[in-house]
Order: sequence, then C-alpha cells, then structure tokens
Amino acid sequence: MSVISPTAQAVTPPGSRSRAWGKFKRNRVAMLGLAIVLFFVVIALLAPWVANHDPFQTSFTTIRKAPSASYWLGTDELGRDIFSRMVYGARASLMAGLVSVLIALVAGVPFGLAAGYFGGWTDSIISRATEALLAIPFLILAIALAAFLGPSLTNAMIAIGVSAAPKFIRLTRGQVLAVKSEDYVQSARALGASDLRIIARHVFPNVMPPLIVQATITIATAIIAEASLSFLGLGLQPPNPSWGSMLNTAKNFMTQAPWMSLFPGSAIFLVVLGFNLLGDGLRDALDPRQDK
Repeated sequence: MSVISPTAQAVTPPGSRSRAWGKFKRNRVAMLGLAIVLFFVVIALLAPWVANHDPFQTSFTTIRKAPSASYWLGTDELGRDIFSRMVYGARASLMAGLVSVLIALVAGVPFGLAAGYFGGWTDSIISRATEALLAIPFLILAIALAAFLGPSLTNAMIAIGVSAAPKFIRLTRGQVLAVKSEDYVQSARALGASDLRIIARHVFPNVMPPLIVQATITIATAIIAEASLSFLGLGLQPPNPSWGSMLNTAKNFMTQAPWMSLFPGSAIFLVVLGFNLLGDGLRDALDPRQDK
C-alpha cells in the first residue's frame, strides 16, 4: 500500500524541474524571449525612476517635437514626452496581460477539471457551452463584453479574461482525460481517495505544464487585446498612458509625427514577441517526450 502512493503523487521524477530548466537555458531563442519580457517588467516596475518627464505634463511649446536629447522618443500632440508615457503604459499592458490570464485560469481551469474528470452530463454541458463561446472570435467577444461593462482598464481585463477562459477549459479537459486513465490515478481511487483529493493532489499537478505554456502565450494575446480595446476607447481612459490609446491618437499624425505611432507599435511588437518566444521555450522544456 505504501509503495503505490508516492508514485501516485507525480508522473515526473524529482529531477524533472532541474532538467527542464537546463533545457530551457540551452534554448537561446527562449532565453531571448525571457530577456525581452524581463526588460519590460523591470521598466514597468521602475517607471517612476526610469521616466525622465512627467507623463501627464503638457506643453504647447513642445507639440510634436521629433526625438532629441531632451525628448528621447519625441513628444505627442499635447507636448507630452512619449518615452515617459510609454514607460508608464508598459504597466497597463503587462498588468492587463497578467491579470486577464489569471482571470481566465480561475474561470476556466475548474470547469475543465470537472468536465474531464467526471464526464457524463457534466462534460456535455460544459463542453457545449465552451464550444459556443469558441465559435465567437476572441477579440469580437472581448469587445462586446468590454462595451457592455463600460470603458475602463478593469472592465477590459475582465472582458479579456472571460473571453480567453474557453481555451483553458478545452485544454484542461483534454489533459485531464489523458491523465485520469493513468495507473497512479487508478491506484489512488482504489485506495479510497475522494474525487476532490484525486483532482487536487494527483490530476491537477500533472496537467499544469501545458497550462503554464498556454498561459504564457495567452499573455501575449491579452496584451494585443488590451491595446485593441484601448485603441477603440474601451480600455484605459485618457489621460492615463496606454500603448493602444497612444496609437489611436497617433493615427491622426502619421505624416506629421510618425514617431508617435512607431515607438508604441514597436513596444507592443517586442513584448508580444518576447512572450511568444518564452512560451515556445517553456513548451519545449516541459515536454517529457523531448527528454534525452
């Protein structure tokens, strides 16, 4: 009896984490993604010290000034420093990505666990509802929910999180269907463990790696979605800086001040690229089939 229970606690051997980290470190592309993400995280955390101007200060003598020693990335239509606004805008974008994915995980994973583990009518109801939500394009659903809730960063994060939840429901369900037939789950059930204990201690820990990868990639999608909602006026409201709202303003000055759109657009591209590269690296590192 005591010989079975340790096996039931985890599929992967104790040294799997160190091996996964070793594989991740050897992946130069993944390390590049990690470096990009950490760069933007540090910038966002140290925004008050990194920004060299007040992001809200307007000046009619510096309207649409080109990049210079005083204004590294130029100024916008109200004379505000674009670099400082981008630094503070990084906070909104990263927070939107992280909080939205957290909402999606909290809302989606329990339903996926229930659908995959219990099956039957529970699986049927959850799966049909998930398929109905997945039939609606992600961004369209997020826009509809954000418009219904009202324009604000909080409501935008809720809308993005709810819109992304069906992906996690489907992924969790598929992983649980594969895990629950494993010997260690059957052994735990034979030993009299309750369903809740089996799910919490044996099933959920073994479906986490794919969820971590999906969450990392979904952060990139959420950042794009937040920028889109802010561009449409449904996200963070002016005068608070947001990369999406900065692009919305910049579209009116593409020829007079191209730097107004170039730098926020480049920031969105880089941070999304970083999270995608990081997610691909985590997928390769956490995939046991690639262990040598």
